[in-house]
Amino acid sequence: MKNNTIQSPIFWGNHAPLSTLVSAGLMIMATSRLAFALALTVALVWVNMLTVLIVSVGKPILPKKGLEILRVFLASFFGSLYLLFSYFVNPFLAMEITFLITLAPLYCIGSGICRRTADLDPEDAVLKAFLEALVLGSILIALALIREPLGFGSLSFPGGPQGMAVLVFSGTLYFPVRVVAGASGGLLLLGYGLSLFRRFKARHSGGEAKQ
Repeated sequence: MKNNTIQSPIFWGNHAPLSTLVSAGLMIMATSRLAFALALTVALVWVNMLTVLIVSVGKPILPKKGLEILRVFLASFFGSLYLLFSYFVNPFLAMEITFLITLAPLYCIGSGICRRTADLDPEDAVLKAFLEALVLGSILIALALIREPLGFGSLSFPGGPQGMAVLVFSGTLYFPVRVVAGASGGLLLLGYGLSLFRRFKARHSGGEAKQ
């Protein structure tokens, strides 16, 4: 395995989740509930890995012309397949996050993972796709662990008769704290995340310049 092809800094590199606006909508909309973030993380990993796997394995027989359209089709197909499975396994939760799941193929194509792994071996390409999706999913889960407890005084998990099993551990919260669960709170946390991202990236770039 070519380890040097997957050692780029995933958290603050040029293709990290916070380096583009492709994943900004996901960070705002999918982090109000932990259950949403968990389900979407699985969708991101599913779509990224399967799309890159098929493109990498089928590279010798796939046509060069119209390859980008084929990538869009594959990502959309796997996203629809995940949504179909979700309706069978947990229909109530699937109905709530249908729009979020439809954004998973958009992230896969918008991140350019298929194009950037075109010259890698299938195992390296799939591993890189898995790591990038997992990093974004980890950020979504981390933000959800902040927003839901502060905004709703609870933690939710996929499952249960209503689609989510909710663990309530706090009563009525003050309005300024509950704002964190809204879109404005998501934008606020995203702004802090971008600041940290730029700080880490600048420090990392400075270290490389000194070398």
